[in-house]
Amino acid sequence: MFELNEKIRNLKPYDPVTGSYQIRLDANESFVTPSQALREQMDEALCHLHFNRYPDPYAVELRQAFADLYGVPRDCVMAGNGSDEVITVVMNAFLQKGDTVVTLAPDFSMYGFYASLVECKTVAVPKNADCTVDADRVIETVRREKARMLVFSNPCNPTSLVLARETVRKIVSSVSALVVLDEAYMDFSDQSMLSEFAGYDNLLILKTCSKALGMAALRLGFAVGQQKLIDALQAAKSPYNVNALSQAVGTAVLLSPAYLASSVQRILESRDELYAGFCRLADAFPAAALEICEPAANFLYIRTPRAGAIFEALKAAGIIVRLFDGALRITAGRNYENEAVLRAAEDFLKGADA
Repeated sequence: MFELNEKIRNLKPYDPVTGSYQIRLDANESFVTPSQALREQMDEALCHLHFNRYPDPYAVELRQAFADLYGVPRDCVMAGNGSDEVITVVMNAFLQKGDTVVTLAPDFSMYGFYASLVECKTVAVPKNADCTVDADRVIETVRREKARMLVFSNPCNPTSLVLARETVRKIVSSVSALVVLDEAYMDFSDQSMLSEFAGYDNLLILKTCSKALGMAALRLGFAVGQQKLIDALQAAKSPYNVNALSQAVGTAVLLSPAYLASSVQRILESRDELYAGFCRLADAFPAAALEICEPAANFLYIRTPRAGAIFEALKAAGIIVRLFDGALRITAGRNYENEAVLRAAEDFLKGADA
């Protein structure tokens, strides 16, 4: 009788919220959709596909479009099926069984999940009480554990806080481990290391089309690093990993910098509106002890002992957000979506304090 091996026997899959809700603010997706003109460019790109042929194994046009948009050399870019595939390729390529991976806590939970699949030990460095990062503690942990890899998001998912560029520089230059810096949300901030990656032989930067670019359905992610690192990833990935449809549509989107700039502006306006609204609720209902991190991404992170109750109240109102232990993560949405979540939260808080 076949038995599952130890590393997957008790494995639990990622558990996104499913079901039908009037308002979904749980997955940090963009509410901005392409203009009619951009949609026509995307349609035109699809018209020229040869569906009977394998896609370009190196995604040359797609990588060139990404390189042009972000000002990096194409040969220093690898493309994958979302950041998730890129992370798995990075870990399979640069880690071996028994190696140690250092993460931060809280941070994106899938880092530890993927590390477990390559049979690596994970050591999580707790953040400060205010969710900020103690860089010296991170460096000390990486050195003490003789870690082969340090991986973290900046801005952070789920806290929405951003680590200053000089702090990231300090961390990268102070360790010999490979630093995987996930900048999925950096289009909403200004502390990117993309312009400096060439100066570090132990730095890989991850980017995605799923957030500011609003192309989550395409499943497109990228890694940027010195060419020797990217060459290793190109050798380690599967031959035709990015399908032709995603390559064609993704290229059209990446060749539209005005769309990215406009999307970011609209999303930031929405986020700031949502942030201001919850700050007002925090002042109006001090008993709820709403602690709202100042956001640097497209979502809010709100810590409160009433997180579970607020989550259920929003859910009952047809609004789904992301629930963490003692915290809520709420994606910035359209104006009416922000108004609805604020109204539902206020209604709950009024009833709870009555």
